[in-house]
Amino acid sequence: MAGRFEGRVAFVTGGSRGIGRAIVELFAREGAKVAIIDVNEEALTQTTQELRDKGYEVYSKVASVTEKDQVETAMEEVYEQFGSVDILVNNAGVIRDNLLFKMTDSDWDTVMDIHLKGSFLASRAAQKYMVQQKYGRIINISSTSALGNRGQANYSTAKAGLQGFTKTLAIELGKYGITANAVAPGFIETEMTKATAERVGVPFDEFVKARIEQIPVRRSGKPEDIANAVAFFADEKSSFVNGQVIYVAGGPKA
Repeated sequence: MAGRFEGRVAFVTGGSRGIGRAIVELFAREGAKVAIIDVNEEALTQTTQELRDKGYEVYSKVASVTEKDQVETAMEEVYEQFGSVDILVNNAGVIRDNLLFKMTDSDWDTVMDIHLKGSFLASRAAQKYMVQQKYGRIINISSTSALGNRGQANYSTAKAGLQGFTKTLAIELGKYGITANAVAPGFIETEMTKATAERVGVPFDEFVKARIEQIPVRRSGKPEDIANAVAFFADEKSSFVNGQVIYVAGGPKA
């Protein structure tokens, strides 16, 4: 049986670990050709090899979402190699958590650049091909932190900004058969949340346990939970779902 993304090309930023990798794997498993850009060369090489070993078609390149030329070159190469760019997932992200009075200019700028400028550059580069082919799916990865989260003035602002960006893309690109939506994860077990536990000095299993207490479904999220929501938005059948934000958090909010 053909997968639901057979014949499609999915471009995922920051796709070599965590949520990004789960998204890439789901698309590949369901028949898409996948493209990954990432700044983590070691993780990228390993992920690419593991996917190819499973027989999947993969394009991968070390590139930063904050560098216009690198993003545009990668997008062009993917288009030339695979013949289209159908799905873009703006997943690349970092955290530089700190309370406002301790937050540095660099903590602020880094988070804004990667999440917001990165999503802008990748979306602008991808829409060129999507408009031409009259089809596209843009999915931005936001966060429950968009609702506000202590120690994350930068991250919360960037993730809320992505929601406004998503809704605007939905309005501008809808007439070209392109939808734009966002997935806002709650607590997901990834390298990023492990780093947070380390920063606050709590063993990861204790950190997870404490968070689960506050989640109505009484479990933590896994990268696959986010990949599932992304796939819903990316589906050809979801063409009337546009400009939406879905919180995948085990409850109605963070």
